[in-house]
Amino acid sequence: MRISFSNIEPGVRKLLEDEFAHRIEKLNRLLKWYAPDLVELHSSIEKRSRKSEFSFSLNLALPTGTLHATGVRADVRTSAKAAFAEIEAQVKKHQQKLRKDYLRKRKRGRSVSKLGEVLSSD
Repeated sequence: MRISFSNIEPGVRKLLEDEFAHRIEKLNRLLKWYAPDLVELHSSIEKRSRKSEFSFSLNLALPTGTLHATGVRADVRTSAKAAFAEIEAQVKKHQQKLRKDYLRKRKRGRSVSKLGEVLSSD
């Protein structure tokens, strides 16, 4: 996975390195079927001066599509967590669409009445 940053100051980047390492490892597990050189993650951060909050945005370019997520919070680290959580959910949904999970019928569980009949016949 190629990773690029923009508008991230060196001091803020050091705060985010731990979070990035953990979340990128998690994304790599989700994206293991894609070739690593075809996956690109771009992140940027913006400080909103009026509300004193941070807007952290992620763009994930995959061979099958592009995903975008934004996290807006009062802290840099929590905004990054929110954006990564949103992008992980989008990746899971994107992969379900690619697998066409919506076309497969799921097996139904046993009904309660059948279990009761089996227990009463003993």
